[in-house]
Amino acid sequence: MRAQRGPVPWAAVTRGALAAGPLLLAALLAGRASLGVVAAIAAMLAGINDRPGSRRTSIRRIGVPALAGAVGLLVGSYAGAHLGAFALTLVLTGLGLVGGGISAIGPVASGTGTQLLVTSAVGAGMPLPDPVWQTAPAFLAGAGWLLALRLLLPTPVSRTGDPRPGRGRGPYRPDSRFAPRPDKRSDPRPDPRPDPRPDPRPDPRPGPRPDVRLDFRFDGERAAVAEVYDAVAALLDAAGTEHAGARRAALTAALDHAQDALAGPRLRRHPSSAAERRLHAQYAAALPLGEAATALAWAERTVPKRAAEGPRRLAAAVRGNSLAGPLPAPARTDPALRALDAALLHAAEVFDRGRAPDLHTRRRSVAALVRTVLGAGGREYALRAGLCFGAAVATAQALHHGHWYGAHQHWYWLPATAVFLVKPDLGPLVSRVLCRAAGTVLGALLFAGFAAVLPRPEGLVVLVAVCGALVPVAARHFAAQTTVVTVLVLALVMVGGEPQASAGRIGETLLACAIVLIVGHLPVPGQRGGGVRARIDAADAAAHAYLVHVLGESDDRAARWTLRREAYRTLAEARAAIARAAAELPALARHSAGADEVAAVLERLVDTTTASAVHLDDTGRLTPRHTERLAALRDEIATRRGRVGRSRTLA
Repeated sequence: MRAQRGPVPWAAVTRGALAAGPLLLAALLAGRASLGVVAAIAAMLAGINDRPGSRRTSIRRIGVPALAGAVGLLVGSYAGAHLGAFALTLVLTGLGLVGGGISAIGPVASGTGTQLLVTSAVGAGMPLPDPVWQTAPAFLAGAGWLLALRLLLPTPVSRTGDPRPGRGRGPYRPDSRFAPRPDKRSDPRPDPRPDPRPDPRPDPRPGPRPDVRLDFRFDGERAAVAEVYDAVAALLDAAGTEHAGARRAALTAALDHAQDALAGPRLRRHPSSAAERRLHAQYAAALPLGEAATALAWAERTVPKRAAEGPRRLAAAVRGNSLAGPLPAPARTDPALRALDAALLHAAEVFDRGRAPDLHTRRRSVAALVRTVLGAGGREYALRAGLCFGAAVATAQALHHGHWYGAHQHWYWLPATAVFLVKPDLGPLVSRVLCRAAGTVLGALLFAGFAAVLPRPEGLVVLVAVCGALVPVAARHFAAQTTVVTVLVLALVMVGGEPQASAGRIGETLLACAIVLIVGHLPVPGQRGGGVRARIDAADAAAHAYLVHVLGESDDRAARWTLRREAYRTLAEARAAIARAAAELPALARHSAGADEVAAVLERLVDTTTASAVHLDDTGRLTPRHTERLAALRDEIATRRGRVGRSRTLA
């Protein structure tokens, strides 16, 4: 129920203003208002999927759901035109099962399933005068227009280099302020890394001017990689405090985001430009830093403040697209600090002349994706979505044929609303229903006021453009997003020829809320909470593979980092699913009770495995503390696992 906070995404606001409104205006000028409505709806849905990140990942995040939306529009249009009420309900219910099942794969697949179902309801329930072979390309053109804006428009203030004279891409002057302190237990050799921090003293030498130019191709990737180094520094600052666990989770989120940003779709298998190869190398250099920081946090001892200076300066170098320069060296008093020092040395070299190593991620096979869809989580997801969507279609058909709708004959609103309500990854069911109801009521009332005073159609076109610009800002809260989208859609369908129908849309939304609340809490065949258990099982398997690799004392660092990334990523996904399930009403929340305790133990196990790996690298053997902690954690997992419903354990 809380709104997210953050700066206004002005780039997304600009894209939203240039998407649906101009498309609708162009269609009106061309005398094809109905096709303009379809294109504007596609641009609106694409704008909802236009999330922060790299340009490359936006291709998948926007493009794949758009393709599914075109398919849904085709299926819905043909089914609505050629099938009776009963057969149409069966077809759309089956489509709901498919859309729900594939949504269990991940966020992009969830958006794909959503657009598939929404557009199938629009195609069947809002017949358009144009043939289907024209409406589907119009839908793709609308989504493609916003995607083109995402790829081509520059992001504000995305510049490379550091505008300060003598900085940026120029050479760095040595500075002895952070020379290593002598320590009997540390390496006595002098550290070659001076300090790159801005010197308050004037520079008598006019260093070369940095290459400050507009370069927005990799601004999303650059920001994501810089956030990883900032997260490493924050974890080092929190080591030995009660905030270490939260900072380690933030580091995992930053690594996941950077990995996704760099691993988006590409025409070539490997990075094709020097800038992209450098970013890949900088991301890979952050992995040993994160490993050492995790080991220090696991040891529950405070770290000198100077230890976090290096990662922060690396973050600044990534953002400025400059060389790393000299870095402060931490004391080399234990294995984790020695690992941190070695990782900083490696990062300094990589930043100066880095290649493009592996991103330490493995693509899921088709068989693994099918197992996810057909597994317990996918089946539960599919059943809930299919039943709610089918019940909403059946109810809308009954009202439609009973002439309840009156002057307007479009019945798409009820099933389309049910789709947005039944999506488990959008938040707890009851809060979604409350936000949707409140947002729809407010949006319908606002539109009724606008429709009474705005000239048509030019006033409605301006309203569509304004709402398109507000969608990225309103995405911070589901009720606010619902309000903006309600006004936008009602304006679009009025331009397409539908009369003002705010009161009817409020009634249909409340009816959809009741359907989803009832169907969503009904007992269903099989075991509930399958989505949470599936995530826990994936985290269990990833943690087990990581532990086996580390205890096997393999020298393959790349494989270890890949397994560590998978372990932490699956744990983060499990934590998110558990948090959503725990916020449901008791009728649903009780099916995942105890899962948070298992996830907490798995997190401690993966952290201990990481600390063990760092210690093995330094000494070649584990201490009794490491072995005792690993054994205790495996026993605890074996004890707690049965409380979630499965007997398989890491023991």
